[in-house]
Amino acid sequence: MAAALPPQLKQIQHHLRTGQEHEKRDPVVAYYCRLYAMQTGMKLDSKTPECRKFLVKLMDQLETMKKELGDNESISQELVGHAHIENYALKMFLYADNEDRSGRFHKNMIKSFYTASLLLDVLSVFGELSEENFQHRKYAKWKATYIHNCLKNGEVPQSGPIGMEGEAYDDEYDVEHGAASRPSPHVLSKEDPDANTNFSNLQIPPGAHAPANTPAEVPHFTGEPSNPVQPVPRNIPVVDPSLLNAMQQGEVRLTPEDYARAQKYCKYAGSALQYEDVGEAIQNLQKALKLLTTGRE
Repeated sequence: MAAALPPQLKQIQHHLRTGQEHEKRDPVVAYYCRLYAMQTGMKLDSKTPECRKFLVKLMDQLETMKKELGDNESISQELVGHAHIENYALKMFLYADNEDRSGRFHKNMIKSFYTASLLLDVLSVFGELSEENFQHRKYAKWKATYIHNCLKNGEVPQSGPIGMEGEAYDDEYDVEHGAASRPSPHVLSKEDPDANTNFSNLQIPPGAHAPANTPAEVPHFTGEPSNPVQPVPRNIPVVDPSLLNAMQQGEVRLTPEDYARAQKYCKYAGSALQYEDVGEAIQNLQKALKLLTTGRE
């Protein structure tokens, strides 16, 4: 955005910056980041002249983008758009989580954790976050802050999920200036969550490793150089032979929820293919096929 961001709307600055960073890399991500910023900005302050002027310009930009991307199903179909943003966010999360668990701490992985949390914020434009995504967002934000503060203080961060009693969300990482600031209430609360969270039982998304072309490898950073990211080999799952010629079992009765879950797996498979993530696509298609033929996951 060319116009200066009014102080009242500071809460959306990182989402707008993420949108700008993805302008050419992934216009769909840019569109939904700005949509989230606009919706959140309207709730923050839509009455003062400077905020109203800024938000009207943002609306005009969104309208232009929507026309330009009109043929893109991620824009025209909410379900596909949700899958696109969720898949992108979880890829960044997985990349950062792998780096963290391998003891490789650097600015790229910190920003990847933080950007993943911002994109999980953005998912709220499609409705309330699932409990799983809410926990991933919470964990990613805390990890970005925790690792940043450790490196800043010359300490060695602890890898992987750890108990964070009394520490969760003391600060929020500023990915641009490397500073810490108090988090915004809307980011932290979901029906009065417990701030003293222990993430040792956190369920990490499917896929033990991020694919080699994870978008988290792309961000450019100024300042201190970090260790180059080495691509992680992909493990393509073997297709279950029993599913190749699968026929629905005679007494299987599928519920509306079963159909919805099968659609969800197919949606995730299609989104994974946008990133050439064949392994993830196969896994999701096999889950959908098994559900439709057996009534079980």
